[in-house]
Amino acid sequence: MPDRRAGFFLGGMSSSSDVTEAGRRAQTKARNREAILAAARRAFAEQGYEAVSVRDIIRATDLASGTFYNYFRSKEEIARALAADAAQRLRPLLRAERAKAMDLEAWLGGALRAYFHFLVEEYGGTAAGPPHVRMDATPAQRAVFEEIRESLTGILGDRLAPGADTAYLTAGAIGIARYIGEQMLRRAPPDPDGAARFAVRLILHGLPTAAREG
Repeated sequence: MPDRRAGFFLGGMSSSSDVTEAGRRAQTKARNREAILAAARRAFAEQGYEAVSVRDIIRATDLASGTFYNYFRSKEEIARALAADAAQRLRPLLRAERAKAMDLEAWLGGALRAYFHFLVEEYGGTAAGPPHVRMDATPAQRAVFEEIRESLTGILGDRLAPGADTAYLTAGAIGIARYIGEQMLRRAPPDPDGAARFAVRLILHGLPTAAREG
């Protein structure tokens, strides 16, 4: 009479082996994707987005040339993936600054310093900076936009006119931060605190004050 327990144990071992193999494949895919992202981040920062090709990115990894297209369809898609990754990591930093701030100037200063220090950590020592991607290109970026808009609306409170366009206000603040951040990265060494002070003056008091104080 056959021992059914043997079949049970063999079946259990096979199932366990399948799960282990699936886990290894998932880990390999995650490592490959991260390797491509890291290579693209370095290439975009060092050479500039426009100058970089898919071949440049994959050459900077140990992966086969066709591997890129198993994870990304184009250079534009990888740029969006990098933007989404950065936005996900930046959002809690901005939220922490909102929790600490007592007024608009303190919030702006804290949020801008956090952002500029984040840029230096990501792209310090390079002149090109992050690739240009629309600020609403990914769900993570849209979440950061809404995080900033909610913070701005909450801090301004009664000072916000009933018809104020909070989307324009938010986009203006983000645009100033984005381009000052790019200029900061071109300087040696980059000065995130000085860039934050300048951006706060520009946002709160306008060009005449920023020009006088330098």
